[in-house]
Amino acid sequence: MSEKVYDTLVVGGGPAGYTAALYATRAGLDTLLLEKLSAGGQMTETAQIDNYPGFAEGVDGFSLGDAMKRGAERFGARTVQTEVLSMDLRAVPKRITTDTGELLAHTVILAMGAAHRHLGVEREQELVGKGVGYCAACDGMFYRGKTVAVVGGGNSAVADALLLSRICKKVYLIHRRAQLRATRVYHDALMKAENVTFLWDSRVVGLLSEKKGAAAPFEALCGVTVEHVRSMERSELAVDGLFISVGRAPASSMVADQLTLDESGYIVADESTETNLPGVFVAGDVRTKAVRQIVTATADGAVAAHAAEEYLARS
Repeated sequence: MSEKVYDTLVVGGGPAGYTAALYATRAGLDTLLLEKLSAGGQMTETAQIDNYPGFAEGVDGFSLGDAMKRGAERFGARTVQTEVLSMDLRAVPKRITTDTGELLAHTVILAMGAAHRHLGVEREQELVGKGVGYCAACDGMFYRGKTVAVVGGGNSAVADALLLSRICKKVYLIHRRAQLRATRVYHDALMKAENVTFLWDSRVVGLLSEKKGAAAPFEALCGVTVEHVRSMERSELAVDGLFISVGRAPASSMVADQLTLDESGYIVADESTETNLPGVFVAGDVRTKAVRQIVTATADGAVAAHAAEEYLARS
């Protein structure tokens, strides 16, 4: 074990993590960022990002993640590609065990993110970005005037369907139950949308594709196979896009016995990013919040770094 104690350890290399590292190092804090994969987190799965300010023509997720990493490292932040195995956030100093050794820090900023839950149907991952998506706010614009389907029945699914109903020709909402789980206010608004059709007691069990693109043909979604959960009858539905909105899985299990989580597993913290443990802050999609987008993740990262700086100044 190294005896070095960092001012701040940032866990997670998405937009929240690298913004936190940028702000922390610019404030003079000795900062190390831990990431097991590549910079950018879930952004790297998105070929075109059009809702992050400053890019008039949009930007691909991999390039944006790499730019955030280089921006933080420009001011002295360091990245270690390693997997975090355990954390003792109550210890003084705080201890993080990785597959390459143990690290110590006075403060920790948690930015592990949250992964979209998948349907688990065959070829789902193959068709991501080619008709299959998980964020209508991110990718809905690509389906303007087209026909799409949304899978899910909670608030996020209904919000996605409402957004898409304003830009798409036709929206199918596919839900495995006979009624929505969404709060009534969302339900009523969706019922008034004339271009939305509900497929109750139904689930998507297959994805249909066809070759598109003249210069370099590729397989893209052209429809879905829908199964009625009671009769087990199947039918094919022609759609240009499928948005899967069946919830997210926050990466918080490792700290569940130390930090306060909400009923969905998100780490409880308000806009201050402060958790129930002193010196531990949380930023990005793993935090309880109303909107989970790249821009809100970067905002969290800036706030968390400032909170860590103030904590160290008081200690």
